[in-house]
Order: sequence, then C-alpha cells, then structure tokens
Amino acid sequence: MTGTTYHDPQYGVRERHVSGSLDGADRIAVITVGGVILDGDGFVKAQIDRVREDPSVRGIVVRVDSPGGSVTASDYIYHHLRKLREEKDVPLVVSMGGMAASGGYYVAMAVGDQPDSIFAEPTTTTGSIGVLIPHYDFSGLLERFDVKDDSIASHPRKLLLSMSRPMPDDQRALLEKHVGELFERFKRIVHSGRPAFRNAENRLERGGVDLATGEIFTADEALRHGLVDRIGFIEDAVDRVLELAQLDKSATRVVRYDRSATLWSSMVGDWMTADRPPTGLASILDAGVPRAYYLFTTLPPTFARLSEP
Repeated sequence: MTGTTYHDPQYGVRERHVSGSLDGADRIAVITVGGVILDGDGFVKAQIDRVREDPSVRGIVVRVDSPGGSVTASDYIYHHLRKLREEKDVPLVVSMGGMAASGGYYVAMAVGDQPDSIFAEPTTTTGSIGVLIPHYDFSGLLERFDVKDDSIASHPRKLLLSMSRPMPDDQRALLEKHVGELFERFKRIVHSGRPAFRNAENRLERGGVDLATGEIFTADEALRHGLVDRIGFIEDAVDRVLELAQLDKSATRVVRYDRSATLWSSMVGDWMTADRPPTGLASILDAGVPRAYYLFTTLPPTFARLSEP
C-alpha cells in the first residue's frame, strides 16, 4: 500500500501512512525487520527510536521477514523491541512475512506473554531454532599450492578458527561450549515469548517433537507446534492490535517507516550509503572471526553477509 509520507530528519526515517484515517489522532506503527540481521544499531533501531518518542502510537506491529543473522544483532533488536513494548505499555503484535527463521524468530519473542500475538502468513517459513559458528578448513588447498601458515601467536588458542589447519579438539570443545550457552539463551528467550513451553523446563517440545533442532517449519506446522498463534496477513495483525488497544479502526492511522533520502544518497545511490557488510579485505578477515549466528541460510554465513543488500 502507498500513502502520504512525512519526513523526520531526527531519526533518519520517513513515516508513510498506509491505511486507516489520515486525520486520526492515534497511530499504529509498523516496524519492519527485514533481510539478514547484521547491524543492530541501524534502520530497525531508528524505527524503534522514532516510535518511542511518538506519544500518538497506541499499538505496534513488528513485520518480520528475515532468516536471522548474528547473535548479537538479533539479541539487540529483541531487547529494544521488548523494552519499547514495556516502556510505552502498548500492545505489540508480530506479523511474519515469507520467512521469520532463527534470529527472525528470536526477535518475534518480544511479544512476551500477550496472547494471540504472533501471526504467520500461510506460506511463512519459520523455526530454525539453533546456533551456528562457521569454520572453513582450507589446509588441503593450501598444501596443494605449498602455502604454509607461519603465524606467530601469544597462545595456540589465539589461532581459534584458523582456516589454514583442521580445528584441534580442545578448540572445538571451547566453541561447542560457547554455542551451547548461546543455544540455551535462545531457548530461554523462546520460553519468554511462548508461555506454553515454560513447563518443559529448558526444552522446546510439543507432542514429542523437538522444536529446537534447527529444523524449519511451515506456517501450519508452526501453528500446530505452538510456535505461532494464528495464520493471517499483516492486516490481521493490525486488526489484533486495534482490538487489544481498543481503538476505532476508522479513526486510527496505520503508518510504516522508510529510510530517509539524503542529498548524498540521492547523488550516489542507496547502495553507497546503506549499512552494508564488509567487502574485500574486510570480508576475508571477517570470515575468520568466531562469530555466532542465529541464521537459516543455504550459503555459508560469510557469503550471506556479502549478499545482503
């Protein structure tokens, strides 16, 4: 949908009226979480800040269409969405798009205890509850070309995730411990947003099915397993917020947010000014960083970072 646009330079976003009354004093704000979540303090945070300072916002829809991303960025967005809901004391409902998997599902848990608050579209892919730290072993390739790693380090563990050799067992154990701790946090966050699982201690099971294996689910499967509340579109999520906030649909303005265009971005294009993952040498160095992901992708996470627009 399209509508009237209002520029707000303070937060670097443009407010766009998409439905409801143009003159409505009350607003429902749609916050968009899209693509691979890599930069917690970027456009999503700008939307959150804009909504926080708007006293006319009486309800929030978080539109999630994301396969997840880095653990830190996903947790940062989740934290600020939950904080926004608590500070403004308004209903927050999640609308899932084509994909809300792994870190995308993680941020959806900001709904908290509120019932009937997570909507998945009929074709949504969700789930993928798990953690990944990528590692690539190029030692065979390097040996073929007679290239040797002669790095000098203060301790062997400083070479953690080195791509020039197979991973030693002691370092693998360290990373498995790290993954395990982040995985337990993921499950705790799901418990916070899915009260039905709280009696299962720290497990995520329904009908004997383990839901925390990294498996993805269709919308119908997710509904059956209790991962979502309803099958519906974003309009249904808006209607649910109207119901929870006891607002008159005909007198309420529904708004979304876009990135604000600047003179520089107009001249050089959005590609040059958008928050982008590292390229060139930075991307090579990034591949060796022991970074953890809440991410569902068929690409190695480093390539997923490079492919994000």
